Amino acid sequence: MTEEDRAITVVDGDDAIADDDASEPVIDRGHYDVLGVGLGPFNLGLAALLDGAEPDPDLEAVFLEREPGFAWHEGMLIEGATLEVPFLADLVTMADPTNPYSFLNYVRERDRIYEFYFYETFQIPRREYDDYLRWVAETVPTTRFGREVTSVEYEAADAGDERGGADGTDDDGTADGGTFVVEAVAPETGQRYRYRADDLVMGVGSRPALPEFARDHADGDAPLFHTADYLERRADVLEADSITVVGSGQSAAEVVLDLLERQSANGFRLDWLTRSDGFFPMEYSKLGLQHFTPEYTEYFYDLPQSRKDELLPDQDLLYKGIDPETSERIYDTLYERSIGDRDPDFGMLATTAVRDIERLEGSYWLECEQHQQGHRFALETDAVIFGTGYQRPTPTFLEPIADRIAFDDRGRFRVSEDYRLEGDLGGADDDGGRVFVQNAEMHTHGVGTPDLGLGCYRNAVIIERLAGREVYPIDRDTVFQDFDVDQFADHAPVRTDAPRSLAPDTE
Repeated sequence: MTEEDRAITVVDGDDAIADDDASEPVIDRGHYDVLGVGLGPFNLGLAALLDGAEPDPDLEAVFLEREPGFAWHEGMLIEGATLEVPFLADLVTMADPTNPYSFLNYVRERDRIYEFYFYETFQIPRREYDDYLRWVAETVPTTRFGREVTSVEYEAADAGDERGGADGTDDDGTADGGTFVVEAVAPETGQRYRYRADDLVMGVGSRPALPEFARDHADGDAPLFHTADYLERRADVLEADSITVVGSGQSAAEVVLDLLERQSANGFRLDWLTRSDGFFPMEYSKLGLQHFTPEYTEYFYDLPQSRKDELLPDQDLLYKGIDPETSERIYDTLYERSIGDRDPDFGMLATTAVRDIERLEGSYWLECEQHQQGHRFALETDAVIFGTGYQRPTPTFLEPIADRIAFDDRGRFRVSEDYRLEGDLGGADDDGGRVFVQNAEMHTHGVGTPDLGLGCYRNAVIIERLAGREVYPIDRDTVFQDFDVDQFADHAPVRTDAPRSLAPDTE
């Protein structure tokens, strides 16, 4: 029975819950084994792996998303931009190459298998990856769009729980960690829904982060915005006499490249600023990529939190830099524009932070500081595009259970190795009451957290917990590099009891 069919049954029956404070009754959607909040690539991958598993893990699932349809970085689907990871890092292949929701099956279903065969590259267009995700979202039967989760409450298991016995366990004797009651609303109609679920998986994504001093200026049609809105706002800034891009990550670089390719036709000046020490490439060597593996994730997790916090700032270029191809295309474009001693009307300056903005009549003054020299200056520009990353606030729908969630001394989630929120919730082996997270655990699991190539591994771990058995292989031995000394010692002539200094005595 589809959700729409259930709606008719429930509304016409006794399960339509009246609420004196609401214009519409709350429609009860029933009970699920697992409920996913948010539908980005990671939770969509979980939905696909659950639906495509053989044998069936026998888990009733539903995934709720507030947007009316699937959307993935729409503002950055620039023509010519490619995915930074191989197409094998789709939603399912790294866990199950035979899954019907693989990218290869998508091109087969789209009747593009030969076109892709002759394309002969691992990095696919970002627009095609988006189309692939939309295809999966429309095909998987457990996705529900236009459902914004507004609150999550927790009901601990007790003797009266219909799911448990008198001792608080299920019929099979396993522990019962409780049940979640999830309230959601359809933003377009105001219709409210109620779901019950044994376990939750949060994949709510992140939000574009503008510097605080810029937020008051980013209103309406003002030519100041985040790269996340680039395609929607591009036509407006192309009419400006001068444009400044702030930031040196991949998104900022792609915007700079796109603007450079349009500069000759539109005649604007383009400047590029970053507070980083340079416009550096992202680490993409085969040996460097071994940090994006289950082995490194396990190694990083076992480190003390203080050591993790020291390491992460030094690993930015493993995931925050510019991919080499984009970097080369920017340089080559500038080189061609400068032939014959021509001025490409382009400036780029590193180690420079934008400290504040002043709005003028038709332009902005950017108050900047080159921090190595200690020089302060102001740059006039007509339009500003910030590629200043994303932030991940704690979802407000968790407020009813916030006192059950454990946070560290920096206010971050405490996350177990199996991607479960710690606190007064269901435990690892409990049958319910658990909250798993997707892409909210970089501080505990390391730089591979947002990597699409590790999404299948994380989902395989989560599914194992949900099903109580291994459904997909949990990869362990995947790379040539060792990160842990004890693992290295398993196959190398190492003395782990060696003294601190083995330097020979000298006279």
